[in-house]
Amino acid sequence: MNHILEFRHVDYSYHSMEGEVHAIENMNFTVEEKEFLVIVGPSGCGKSTLLDLIFGLIRPGSGEIIGAKDSIGYMLQQDHLFDWRTIEKNVYIGLEISHRLTPENKEYANDLLKKYGLYDFRHKKPQELSGGMRQRAALIRTLVTRPKLLLLDEPFSALDYQTRLNVADDIGSIIRSEEKSAILVTHDLSEAISMGDRILILSPRPGTIVRTIQMSFDSSLSSIARRQTDEFKQYFSELWKEMNQLA
Repeated sequence: MNHILEFRHVDYSYHSMEGEVHAIENMNFTVEEKEFLVIVGPSGCGKSTLLDLIFGLIRPGSGEIIGAKDSIGYMLQQDHLFDWRTIEKNVYIGLEISHRLTPENKEYANDLLKKYGLYDFRHKKPQELSGGMRQRAALIRTLVTRPKLLLLDEPFSALDYQTRLNVADDIGSIIRSEEKSAILVTHDLSEAISMGDRILILSPRPGTIVRTIQMSFDSSLSSIARRQTDEFKQYFSELWKEMNQLA
């Protein structure tokens, strides 16, 4: 497999009112093409900091981050759709900013809206859609710029539990259908197992990788279907044990 991203001995520190905070220490990992990687760990261990480093919002104090920098999409905890723009116009935002709102890319955006059930709602405003549909629109807005790697920073945390299950299943299926690499940060262990191919477990700050869990579900299973399997129970028990040891 080909690496789409590689961390080599990455350290990162920042300054606070209490002085220097060592957030990330000797971080080493890769992300492969079409892989769905999940990062979990105690609060404050540096999970979101890792995404900021990958996206280039901050620079490592030492070490190297190789690959994907010019082709990354970022989904945050809120969908950040503009209420005064239609869904179609919201989907175009990334293309407008990058000066790529061409007829070809407009057609691609419409194809994605059709493929994922939002074409008939393209002239609606965000407040007229459900939370799940808004998140789907936010993902299409990201996909239309054709990123190689998607970063997801707890994108379902603002949703109620039932909606969260359905949207996670929906988003996971779309990412796999589009054959994108993705990195998800989450506190939800069930979500991590049901969506990911591999899980990195980080230590308390300074965050470093203490364990990697490689999963081997049937590739045809959806996120929700994974939750019904014996393998899911085994992975959950393993991950729960590791997280308790870090608490």
